[in-house]
Amino acid sequence: MSDASGAAAADVSTVWLRAFVTVARDGSFTVAARRLGWTQSAVSRQIASLEGALGGAPLFDRLPRGVRPTAHGRAALPHAEAMLRQLGLLGRELADLDDVSSGLLRFGAFATADAALVPRAIALFRARHPGVALAREEGFTGPLLGRLVEGELDLAVVSTTGGPLADDAYELHHLLDEALYVAVPAGHPLAAEPCVGLDRLAAEDWISGSPEPAGTLLDAALRHGFRPRIAHVVGEWTAKQGYVAAGLGVTLVPALAAQGARPDIALVPVRDEGVPARVVYAATARGRTPPPAVAPFLAALREACGGSA
Repeated sequence: MSDASGAAAADVSTVWLRAFVTVARDGSFTVAARRLGWTQSAVSRQIASLEGALGGAPLFDRLPRGVRPTAHGRAALPHAEAMLRQLGLLGRELADLDDVSSGLLRFGAFATADAALVPRAIALFRARHPGVALAREEGFTGPLLGRLVEGELDLAVVSTTGGPLADDAYELHHLLDEALYVAVPAGHPLAAEPCVGLDRLAAEDWISGSPEPAGTLLDAALRHGFRPRIAHVVGEWTAKQGYVAAGLGVTLVPALAAQGARPDIALVPVRDEGVPARVVYAATARGRTPPPAVAPFLAALREACGGSA
């Protein structure tokens, strides 16, 4: 086949292929027309169009009774059948994605959300959509949002402590406004207080996950007019509790991480000054069609929030 005819073959219609394969299987234009629900002349036109696109050689010999493929027809038939099979497979795969019965959902979450909120949401989602595979990763809000925008995640559970997150590249779905506690040793003078203002803790040593308060829960201290003295940088919540129990300082604990606190520390609610200590969102990318599993997973996150705050 020449280069010109090869280029034309790229424009072959699937309707022509269906007609060709059906005639070849039935050995008759008349029987093929009946099976396809077309007229015999319509079938003949589709075959003629395919012959023209493939270089003009006839694909069938007309016999006294019926037709049979020519050498060109026999060569073309397996390719036509393979193309129709692939198109059928594509249609089935796309349909599976649309009904949330299979596929993959990629999401990320910050560490504290993984303590209770995300596991509860996963359990709810799996009970309803067991065929969907979940790929989860843990990270900080900034990197998670970056991976979301780059198309490497379908959804991210993120938080903010220093004002609203704003970017045209993603959409934020509010999940909860998170209460805040201060963890103090069990014998601390404030341990029995019903709640406490952070300004009463300005002179304390602090245990934090970062040497700088900005962008952490200690942003709340900055809003209360003092810069906390960070004595120890500790990443894990359980380790922070150990430092508090040893009398090495105090730390802020969000509600999502407050369950299962050690008996030798006290969690004292921080007085609400009208500004949420931390706001938790689910983020999705703007301008990109999400996988069908995103909406039901977002619904599971919202349902799980009922027992998280």
